[in-house]
Amino acid sequence: MERSLEMNKPNQGLTKKQAKVVERAIVGFSILSLVFLFQPFSMTLYSIGCVAVVIGGLSFNLVPLCVEGVKSSQLIKIGLIIFVILIIVALVAIGSGYLYSYYLESSR
Repeated sequence: MERSLEMNKPNQGLTKKQAKVVERAIVGFSILSLVFLFQPFSMTLYSIGCVAVVIGGLSFNLVPLCVEGVKSSQLIKIGLIIFVILIIVALVAIGSGYLYSYYLESSR
């Protein structure tokens, strides 16, 4: 009987400990990306660090939501929205660069 009650219980969201783990993972990822960015040994790690700094900076927007009671699905949904916005902004920036190159070509 107890087991059936547990299965019918709706998802109550993150516990305080789980929220702290998610918050620390985001902060840890951001710090690690900065270490990769500023290390003087490998261009590969530098390249990884460049991408990771952008991802870490965007994921840092989730830190205020890392509180007790927030559903993990809500965190994932907001994270996906943030990354979709990143992709849209990147595509607009690349597209405007191409348009500017066409403009410069035509003004010769």
